[in-house]
Amino acid sequence: MGRCHRTVRMALLQVSPPLSIPLLFVVGIGAGIVATLAMDLVMTRLEEGETPPRIASGVLTGTEPDRSPEGVASAVHYVAGALTGPLFVWLYLVATAVIGAGATGVVAAVAVCYPLMVGFFVLVVLPQSRGLSRQRLSLIRRAWAVEAAVYLIVIAPLVGGAASLL
Repeated sequence: MGRCHRTVRMALLQVSPPLSIPLLFVVGIGAGIVATLAMDLVMTRLEEGETPPRIASGVLTGTEPDRSPEGVASAVHYVAGALTGPLFVWLYLVATAVIGAGATGVVAAVAVCYPLMVGFFVLVVLPQSRGLSRQRLSLIRRAWAVEAAVYLIVIAPLVGGAASLL
């Protein structure tokens, strides 16, 4: 009796994303910087508006926000803003895969990104800060909520527009 030999050849699944996807992530970094600059305009007008970067700086350096290094605060602010851009792009791409491209995908990305931004700051970063009164904490939370909204108001059309062009 002979043995039956089967040769099964499996080709590796090769996925080549279109160039538009990595380009959109690069656009996300630039859009994140532009949105962060827009936040800066609002931060100076809000009570405790300039405090969130100082809180991040204080947490990283182990100092109270009012004594935290301004250079670290600025660096953390701009790096976080630039890197939130690609996060927004990823959320947009996931949304477009699930519910469709265009404005619907952009709105869905905003709806997910806003609570992530506010929640991370309010629930993770802010509780690690030292030396802040309850009254200041409330003002800081409110300022950050407004600043995050401004960030998303700016980045959403930039990413959505770029996605439609790429």
